[in-house]
This record gives sequence, structure tokens and C-alpha cells, in this order.
Amino acid sequence: MTGTPHQPLRRARLAEAVGSWRAALRIARREARRARARTALVLAMIILPVLALTFIAASIDMSQLTTAEQMDRRLGSADAELRLVARGPVVQSPAGDSWGTGVESESVPGPVSTDEVAALLPAGSRVLPVRRWVPFTARDADRVRDDLGATVVDLTDPLGRGLVRIHAGRVPATADEIAVNRAARRALRVDVGDSITAGDGARIWTVVGVVELPEQLTPMVVLHPAGAPPPEPYAEAVFLADLPGPVTDEVFRQLNRNGVVVGARVPAPPTWVGTTYGPPPSRLEVEEIGTGVLVGGLGLLEVVLLVGPAFAVGVRRRRRDLALVAVAGGDATQLRRVVLADGVVLGCLGAATGVALGVVAAFAGRPLVEEFVFGHRFGGYRVWPTALCVIALVAVLAGVLAALAPAWTAARQDVVAGLAGRRTPPAHSRRWLTIGVLLAAGGGGVAALGAAVTSQSVILAGLILGELGLVFATPTLVGLLARLGRFLPLAPRVAVRDASRNRSSAAPAISAVMAAVAGSVALGVFLAGEDARNDQRYQPSIPEHSVLITASGRPGENSLPTLAEIAGPAREHLGAGTIAPLVTAGCRPNFDTCVITAALPAERACPWRPDAPLSAADQRRARADHRCQGPAENHYDPYFRVIVDDGTALPILTGADPADVAAATATLRAGGAVVTDPRLLVDGRLEVTVQHDAEEATRATDTATVPGHVLSTAVGSKWLLLSPAAADQLDLVTRQAGWAIGAGESPGRDQRKQDRFVTAIRPLDVAVEIETGRRHGDSQPVLLLLAGVSAVVTVGAAGIATGLAAAEGRADLSTLAAVGAGPGVRRLLSLCQAGVIAVLGSALGIVAGLGSAAIVLTFTNKRYTDTWPVEPPYPLVIPWLALGVLVAVPLLAMLGAALFTRSRLPVERRLD
Repeated sequence: MTGTPHQPLRRARLAEAVGSWRAALRIARREARRARARTALVLAMIILPVLALTFIAASIDMSQLTTAEQMDRRLGSADAELRLVARGPVVQSPAGDSWGTGVESESVPGPVSTDEVAALLPAGSRVLPVRRWVPFTARDADRVRDDLGATVVDLTDPLGRGLVRIHAGRVPATADEIAVNRAARRALRVDVGDSITAGDGARIWTVVGVVELPEQLTPMVVLHPAGAPPPEPYAEAVFLADLPGPVTDEVFRQLNRNGVVVGARVPAPPTWVGTTYGPPPSRLEVEEIGTGVLVGGLGLLEVVLLVGPAFAVGVRRRRRDLALVAVAGGDATQLRRVVLADGVVLGCLGAATGVALGVVAAFAGRPLVEEFVFGHRFGGYRVWPTALCVIALVAVLAGVLAALAPAWTAARQDVVAGLAGRRTPPAHSRRWLTIGVLLAAGGGGVAALGAAVTSQSVILAGLILGELGLVFATPTLVGLLARLGRFLPLAPRVAVRDASRNRSSAAPAISAVMAAVAGSVALGVFLAGEDARNDQRYQPSIPEHSVLITASGRPGENSLPTLAEIAGPAREHLGAGTIAPLVTAGCRPNFDTCVITAALPAERACPWRPDAPLSAADQRRARADHRCQGPAENHYDPYFRVIVDDGTALPILTGADPADVAAATATLRAGGAVVTDPRLLVDGRLEVTVQHDAEEATRATDTATVPGHVLSTAVGSKWLLLSPAAADQLDLVTRQAGWAIGAGESPGRDQRKQDRFVTAIRPLDVAVEIETGRRHGDSQPVLLLLAGVSAVVTVGAAGIATGLAAAEGRADLSTLAAVGAGPGVRRLLSLCQAGVIAVLGSALGIVAGLGSAAIVLTFTNKRYTDTWPVEPPYPLVIPWLALGVLVAVPLLAMLGAALFTRSRLPVERRLD
């Protein structure tokens, strides 16, 4: 019976705790009704992220189709979907979406006929072939769109009617008819009755309907089999089958034995379900989970920092009520429960409201999300209960954490001062500054470690620790700023004094701004550096003012257009000046059976290959070797674009400066050759080799040493330009392969000009090479999006803190009115209060973001210091546009605070 005497005591303590929490929750509910404005503010900040996360979770859950939904979509009104994948036995998954073949099975060599598949089915079966994801190009005004797909199926057949939904018109029934979905109708700007021309101009279809395949809402068309291009030799053969009876186990076995994979509404027999076929089930990697948790933690920190000031002001407004609780016998624990109950009540209410609104928004916005985000129709209206429970719990946790610091402050307040309505000066300990400095330093170290081991989650964890350190140090920084108030005019002096006196509300708002700005700046600097590094690594193929026209097929004497046919469109659409013939070289009797190159002296070649595995010591030796400098492509076997020229096409092909062109032209006219790699030239001479029968094991090699010149200012590919004399010396045959055009302006930068030129020469059946530059990613929109998010947080935090400061400082405003301050003083005071929050938070965030980015980039670049081939480092690039937005945001917050503040000062009696 040991411990029995303690049971009544434990039950008494439990009953006391339950009663204390019940009373605290009742007080919190009453306070929420009394302070409706503050309650609405807190709820809004909790509801918005919960709504967004719920919307995403519900949309993701609806987008995941069940097996039955997938089968209904794939089969339509058919009984089974058949894929002939091999000439031999196969094993398949229950749904037929993955399979494996045996060792004795052979791949299907060519297109499969309908009769071949029907012969494997029971008597009385019907089969309909379907070709999905067929490439399709169409002409749109002056350009060719290649971002379309096509489905080839006879939708007039009863088996095909259940595959699509008709929005307008009808389905294609003949070879010259076509149907489009809504996205293709918008992209091609066509409707029922209009025409669509193929990308090569060979065919024209009439649009007879607007249809929808639920599995593809991106731009696509539906073609009748009679009007579709022939299938590729190894295209997947898919057939819909209508069987006279159910799909039995015997049907599965018969078809699997003959290399047919079956998809049906009933699963495949267990005896034919293997475990070694198909890709393994997708699982979230540890790195992805860690990154998601850390990003969620950072968002939770933002919510806590934004909501915290409202709870802090609420505690100060209720200090008399809390003092009465203490006088009535409440201890520090019960006082903390009263304030924490505010977080519980508002967190629960915000979570419930946010989840409900998020589900409603996901259901209402489902059609738009299907079409413009996921690109396919969802299976049904569903939510993700587990995810919604986690989101709701996190929202409640955010409310409790936001009320934690004010609760701790409330439990330590002076009861007498609270009853009298007086403020007690906050007691600030230096230990918070110490903790902040230690966390900031530790976070920088963790981020550096993450950069060294290339772990995204570790880097993010370090940045979050560093920001937490700055959060702990912010109250001390606010106090230091207040000391400068004595040198400021009235309004800014009152603003910095209020920020110092009300650090429990000002410091979290400043920290929220700082955290948002720091994250945006750090990620923005990294993205800008990555863009600059990619620009540095990018090598154009030809100069941007050049255009090359070559035969689309095998070069021949009559396959190229004449100069007159090219000159007109080139001068009209490109502003072309010089047009030179593009002459290439080959061997006799078979033109394309040899390789022409310039020999690299053995003593100048790097002894290591970039594609060979090297030890760390060998990589360091290779990096230190002067022969192994430069990018990796310099150390493979050299490949040149060989042209025979007398200097006419040279400036168009290479873009070299006039002095370099003049020297190279002189070398060509002297019977030499020109290259773009200085390692190939030895004492002004160049060794040119011709390898005959390059694909054979035994091959003959001809060599000639000719005068050489290196183009030091060339742009683009590696060129080997031979003079006609050098080509004759090597017994080469020359043939015109195209035309080189020197455009007046860069056609790659003007898509319309490029499209007009391509359209004009399309009947000539030639290939066009235009340098369009590196395809930049979406870093600039991402940078502006990050800046916009930071701007919203900055303006919101400044507005919240300013409004709370105005509500808290009504007595000070009354004093200002009593001593004769004008109405404009209140506007100026609000402007300065918003400025303290926005300017200090943005300044700290910019500094912290730049410091974090510098740490990450420095340690990231250290990975390349000893590795080979040589990789360019990430430069420290400031995204000035995004940074300018962040710098201008505090001004916007200050102007907004001034404009939305009533200028009339209140006059009311002071209590103290």
C-alpha cells in the first residue's frame, strides 16, 4: 500500500489545476469579447497562415487520385487498358501502372496493330487504339508553338466517348478535323470553326470542338487517327478493350504470358504481382523533411513575433485585473495561466476558423487550382485530416508561445503598482544580450558547417539560430537607441522612449521585420550569386549578332537556297549587312567519314581527364598544374566546327575585334588556319589532322603543318577555319553548307523579329541557328516575391506596433494636448513610432541577411578550392532591385502610419 496516502494530495492538486485553468479560460473568453479590436488583430494573424496551409493541404489531398479514380479516368467506358510491352511473359502491378519483363522477353520492334492485340482477347472483344502525349506543333501568327501535346483517338467510337468531356461543338470525325481543350483554345486564340496550321505548314485542321481530357488540362489537342502523324517505331502501344464478359484471372494470365500489361477496375491476380518491378515507392527524404520542418518553424516564429506585441499590450491594459487576482490569493503560476489562457483561446479560435475557411477556399477554388496549378482534374472533394490536425495544433502552439513572454512578465509585476494603475519600469537583464550573442555566433557556425557539408537543412537551421540570437538581443538594442533620444526633437524622442519603455511589444515587432528581411536578403544574395555564376560559365555558340542558315537535311548541291532567296528576308527582318557562304570540308569519296581537327601538343595537354575518378591528392595536383586550368570542356578531346573560309565569314562566325580579324584574314590568305584555342599554336604553326574512317578500329591519318593564328577575342564555339589552300593540302573536298548572316541587331533578343524571319524562310526548308543567350531562371520574380513578403511583414508589424503604442499611450497624448501640442504632432508621432519599428527592423535584417549570405557563400566556395576541374566560385552579388524595395518599405510604413492616424489629440483625465 506504499504511496496510498499521497493519492488524495495528487487528486487535490489535479482538481486545483483543472479549476485554475477553467477560471483562466473563462477570464480569457471574457477579455476576448471586451477587447474586440485586439482580438480581431490576433485572430487575423493566426487565421491567415492557417488558411493558407489548409488550402494547400486540402488541394494536395484532392489531387492524389485513388486507384479507382485513376482507372475510371484511363478506361472511360472500356473494360480494360492493354499495353503490349514485350514479346514474352511480363509481371505487373495490380493496377497495371508498372511492370517487369523476363530475361527471355524481347522488346516490341515496331508499331502494334489492332488485330494483333484483338487476337489475344476472348471472342467478341472490341479494341480501340489510343496514343497519348504525342508531340504537336502549331503555327500561331508569326511563331511556332511547340509546347502543345496531342491525343490520337477515335472519339466517335463508343469506347472513346467516356474519355473526354465536350464543352462546345463535337469530337473530330475525319482526318482534317481537330478538337482543342480550353488551355489550347486560349494559347492558339482559336474557337470552333477556326483553322489550325501544323508547325511545318504541311497540314491544316478545322477546329470542330472544345473538349477536355481530365488527365491533361495543359494546352493539348485531340486528333482523329486518320489525320495524325504516323507513330514512332518504338512508341508505346495502348489499347482500350471491350470484353464480352468480366476481366477474369484467366484473362490476366493469358495477356501477361503474351507480353500485355492489363489495367482494369479489378486488380491483377496476386500470383502475378511481383516485387522486383517498377520504381520503389516515393518517400520523403530526410533532407526534405528537415527543410520543411525548419521552414515551418521559421513561419511559426514570424507568427509568434507578430502576435506577441498584442498580448503584451493586453497584459499592460489588464494589469489592474491581474493585480486583483494576485490580491485574491492567486500565485505566480495562476497569473501565468490567466495570460496563457488568452493564447489558448485565441489559438483555438484562430485554428478552427482558419481550417474552416481554408477548406471552403480549397473547395471553391478547386477548378482554378486544377487548371492552372496541377494541370489535371481532381478525383473528389477531400481533406487531409492528419495535416489539418497538425496545422491546428501548430496554430494553438503559436498562440501559447506568443503569450508566453507576456505571461512571464505578468507574474512578476508589482501588485501595488498594478492596483494603482501605475507602470513599473521593466527590468532587463544582460543575460538576454549574452544569450543573443551566443545564439547569433552559434547560428553562424552552424550555417557555415551546413555550407561545408552541403546540407540545406543545416544551413537553414543555422540561419534560424542566428535570427533567434538577434531576437534576444533586440531589446538591448532598443534600449541603446533610446539613449539617443535626448538629442532628437519631440516626436522622435517620444517614439524612441515609448519603444524602450514598451520593449515587450516593440522588440517582437522589430524582430519580426528583421527575420523576414534577413531571410529575403540572404536568399536573394544567394540567387543573384548563382545567376552571376551561371552567366560566367555560359558559353554562347555564335555571336549574338550572327545568324547561321544550314540545310535541314543532308547537304547537297541543290538543297540550299540561293543568296537572293536568303538576302531579302534577312535584310527585311534582321537588318542584315554581310551575307557570306558557309563552306565546310570533308573527305573523298564519302564526305562525312572523317574527322578534321587541330592537334594539341602532348606537352600542353592535361594528364588527367575530367570524367575519370580522381583522388583528393590527384585533384590538388591537377588544380596546381598550369596545363589543367580552365573549365572541364577544355580537357576533353578537342572538337571543332570546321569551316573553309578566306576571311569573309570569319567576323560573322567569331565576333572578334577588327584587329584580330585583320590578322586572322591575313593568315588565311597566306594558306594557313585559324583557331580559338591558344594551346594549339606552336611557334606560329598549327598542326591539322584528318582521321579517315573515324568510326573504324583501323583508320588512316593525314597531317599538315600550316601557318596559324589564334583569335584571342573570339566569341562562341571552338572554330577551326581552314584556308582553301590548307584544305587542298589535306586533299579535302569542300561543299557549301549554308549561309552566315551578320544581323544589324541581335535577333535573339527580339522574339517577334526572330519569328518573322523564321516564318519568312520556312518554305526554303532550312535550319536556323540564332544565339538567344542563356535561358535565365525565374530568380528576378522570386527576388521580388521575397521582397514583397518582407514588405508585407514590415508594414504589418509597423502598423500593429504603432496602433498598439497609440492605444497604450493615450495618456501621453492627452498630456501633449494639455501643454499645447498641435493636432499634427500626433501624426508625426505615429510616423516616428512606425519608423522606429520599420527602419530598425529593416536595417538589422539587411545586415543580418548580408552577413548570413556572406557566410554561406564563403563556405560554399571552399568546396571548390581543392577540387578539379576548376569551378567558378559563387560571387557576392547584391540584388539591388530587391534591396531597393526593402529600403523603400520603411518609408511606406511611416507614410501609412501618418496618413491613417487621426490628427485630433484626445483630452481626458489622467488616473495617476
